[in-house]
Amino acid sequence: MAGETFDVVVIGAGPVGEVAAERAVRGGLSVALVEHERFGGECSYWACIPSKALLRPGSLLAAAKRVPGVPVGDRIDPEAVFARRDWFTSKGDDKGQYDWATGAGIEPMRGHARITGEREVTLEGGRVLTARRAVVVCTGSVPSVPPIPGIGDVPVWGSREATSASEVPARLGVLGGGVVGVEMAQAYAKLGAEVHLVITGDRPLPKLPEFAGDAVLAGLCADGVTVHTRSGLDRVSEVDGSARLELKGGKTVDVDKLLLATGRRPATADVGLDTIGLQAGDRLTVDDVGRVAGVDGGWLFAAGDVTGRAPVTHQGKYAARAVGDAIAAEARGDQVDGAAWSPYTATADRHAVPQVVFTDPEVASVGLAGAVDGQPHRVVDIDIAVAGSSLHADGYQGKARIVVDTEREVLVGATFAGQDVAELLHAATIAIVGEVPLGRLWHAVPAFPTMSEVWLRLLEAYGL
Repeated sequence: MAGETFDVVVIGAGPVGEVAAERAVRGGLSVALVEHERFGGECSYWACIPSKALLRPGSLLAAAKRVPGVPVGDRIDPEAVFARRDWFTSKGDDKGQYDWATGAGIEPMRGHARITGEREVTLEGGRVLTARRAVVVCTGSVPSVPPIPGIGDVPVWGSREATSASEVPARLGVLGGGVVGVEMAQAYAKLGAEVHLVITGDRPLPKLPEFAGDAVLAGLCADGVTVHTRSGLDRVSEVDGSARLELKGGKTVDVDKLLLATGRRPATADVGLDTIGLQAGDRLTVDDVGRVAGVDGGWLFAAGDVTGRAPVTHQGKYAARAVGDAIAAEARGDQVDGAAWSPYTATADRHAVPQVVFTDPEVASVGLAGAVDGQPHRVVDIDIAVAGSSLHADGYQGKARIVVDTEREVLVGATFAGQDVAELLHAATIAIVGEVPLGRLWHAVPAFPTMSEVWLRLLEAYGL
């Protein structure tokens, strides 16, 4: 079969691949974008968007109940919640995303793609694509399934099944205390399920400050989730169509579905890495420009979860912008040297990765979660107790933390836990990326009465 030639071939048409392709086209290059499932990818149909659509109604009801005088009911309508979720995901129809690619000047192609040589990609059926400049791998990640005895014999959900379900199981087991585990545990508890969350530590979200995990734990328990701490699964078995969970310590729990929220791994098992001397299944190690290490000629790039650098959608899109712009710049003959904070580098991956856990209460974090041994760091923790928070909810409970580099007098980390704290996050991200001196940040006066008043209290607690 005759081959086709483009300047750039992008494998994977999720949000990251779409952005890499669009930026390359904006730079004057021809781009083929190949996807074997749905254009729009994991985030659009099975992750970020549907999960937040499932969470929002329950969080909104809880928030309304915290303000006297607001007429609210006692429960949410699962059918209406699922219908709204389906609207956001277009019921899995990716025509809009496919058409967007065409309109953006990208050549969209359906099919499974594998790298078959230097700058060569072959689609199932034998269609061969050659890249004059670069191949970009944006295939994302897939769930990691733990080796639990009996796991293949019971009704198991992954994150996709949890976010795309149209019925609420009477009893749901959730294994894993990370973001997916706590978000889906709370979403389904608010939808009416009896939920058992099994985690290995004393609190969920172990990578975040303890106060954040404690706040989410309290919120889960308030919604009726049974949290089995310092636990795990020794074995699972099928009993009358249900899953019997044998927890560490001897306790057993029967559930109708078991959600495995035990992490993800880069989706590189079948993209042809072995043909160019890389290990199939491994993450693609990249520099800040996105160029893959260990490939002669520098023609292979990658962005997003597949690199293992900062596995959140917005950060993957940020890296994809750098990749697309760098490839276009090199095609023009411009020098791309990987200098920090240039248009062609994903420098923020190392300093300021923002993330929100959309539970009730929310957790918003960016940069360091705490002090690093041997570094000039000071941690400031305060309660979020300002006029703005009091207006958000009676009896508002929340906490805030900043981590300061005391030598440079700049922020290097911030974490907030409480209702509606997600909107505080971008101010922290700007302060960290911009390396705004605290003495100057002091002059950024928060409007009264808003939650942002917490910034004044944090800087006062620091000593300004």
